[in-house]
Amino acid sequence: MEHTLAKLPAALHQAGLIEPRAERTPAALLHYQIDWIDDQAQVKVIEKSRRIGLSWAEAADCTLLASKTSGMDVWYIGYMKEMAEEFIRDCADWARFYNEAAVEIETVEEVFIDGDERQSILTYVIRFASGFRITALSSSPRNLRGKQGRVVIDEAAFHDHLGELLKAALALLIWGGQVHVISTHDGAENPFNDLCNDIRAGKAPYSLHRVTFREAVAQGLYDRVCLRTGKTATLAEQEAWVAGIYKQYRDNADEELDCIPRNSGGAWISRALIEARMIDVPVLRYKPPAGFAQWPAHLREAEVADWLDKTVLPVLARLDPALRSGFGMDFGRLGDLSVIDPFQVLANLTRRFPFSVELSDVPFEQQRQILFYIADRLPHFYAGNLDARGNGHYLAEVAMQRYGATRIEQVMLSQTWYREHTAPFKAAFEDGTIEIPRDSDQLDDLRAMEVVRGIPMLPATRRTGDSGTSRHGDSAISKLLAYDASLREPTEIEYTSGPAKTSRWDADFDTDADADNEFNQIEGAL
Repeated sequence: MEHTLAKLPAALHQAGLIEPRAERTPAALLHYQIDWIDDQAQVKVIEKSRRIGLSWAEAADCTLLASKTSGMDVWYIGYMKEMAEEFIRDCADWARFYNEAAVEIETVEEVFIDGDERQSILTYVIRFASGFRITALSSSPRNLRGKQGRVVIDEAAFHDHLGELLKAALALLIWGGQVHVISTHDGAENPFNDLCNDIRAGKAPYSLHRVTFREAVAQGLYDRVCLRTGKTATLAEQEAWVAGIYKQYRDNADEELDCIPRNSGGAWISRALIEARMIDVPVLRYKPPAGFAQWPAHLREAEVADWLDKTVLPVLARLDPALRSGFGMDFGRLGDLSVIDPFQVLANLTRRFPFSVELSDVPFEQQRQILFYIADRLPHFYAGNLDARGNGHYLAEVAMQRYGATRIEQVMLSQTWYREHTAPFKAAFEDGTIEIPRDSDQLDDLRAMEVVRGIPMLPATRRTGDSGTSRHGDSAISKLLAYDASLREPTEIEYTSGPAKTSRWDADFDTDADADNEFNQIEGAL
């Protein structure tokens, strides 16, 4: 669609709704705008950067919808009058572009009684020959009573009563309506952020989109700006333009441009909530004797096999043989623990962690020996997640080779991964659908996770736990990985495990770098 939108009729300018725009950007939508329009979910939500043209793309879709005889009415709700006027202008522009003549554009004053007070609302309406209309309303929830069609709630985080507004809008779904929610963030405690987190946690069955400013630029936003302003786009000027935009927003850039709610520090899950989900099951801790890594391979294997048979096997024998099982593992070698957290899925879909294994200063081969010993004996084993960063990559890879790629996921922990996978884990605590070992160190690991720049993660600080081990939230990450694994659909694969192998890893493997924990350093993550 490489056409240029023409000027609107003079009558529309005289109506005060449309200001003259002689030249317009070519009406070719960018990828994120197309993705939004193509999503046919009945309810869809987007957290976005400012000024990336999302409302403009929504206007394009709404105009096409209302102009069709098979379409429906559109009810646009912004939090201030200027937003309503802008949306109506954009819809009128799109109507002209589609060669769909609007029957009329009008301003209507509606009067209602609130208590003893008469109040008026200005609404802006475009009527189409199809019989449908686009109407821009104020944000009072009562305005949607008795309406039918598509509701567009723009900058939802800034509405005074978003919860009530959504409640009224969702009632339109009964007769085939649609609800589109568009907004930048306005704080971590805002109902809009709660809505986004509920969708991520699976509590709300809606579609969720997310577009940051840099993502929009990468998909062509600066090119469109240059087309509008008559400039030639170059990479150097684009970088300078982006830097200038971020400089303008200064301390608010995280929220306004990067979709990170502000004021979101503090512990992620409360102590009371964690303790309420704890049950009396064991945490099995193993630290080999001093100099263990220099023992011959057969002695190391025999030492660990003895511990496994005496300590781990009795716990494995108590697992319910009828339930599906899996595990999560956070890898550490010298500086941090390795933690293996098996789980079983109960009939009511609660995820029970029947025990936890913490390994301190255990050589690589013996970590593999312990992991395979446990996984081989899990009833109906169907899913495992392993931390595959740094030194953990080898163990994640050999686990995948042993149990198959459909069962084992090698997880590269990142900000994006945490953002997408932490909400369901926290929701399990809130809903009472998770059971974990009653252990003070593991409780403190979960408490160590903080919300930083809108994302739950671990700070750089380490501590010494009650068990005497140096800790960096390791069991929190293993449980997060395990819970995510538990959400996968089970796939039964027949396999026969081979005999234990004694091949050694390269003795020069770099363990001192402790590369497996670099992301958990906040300064590295930000």
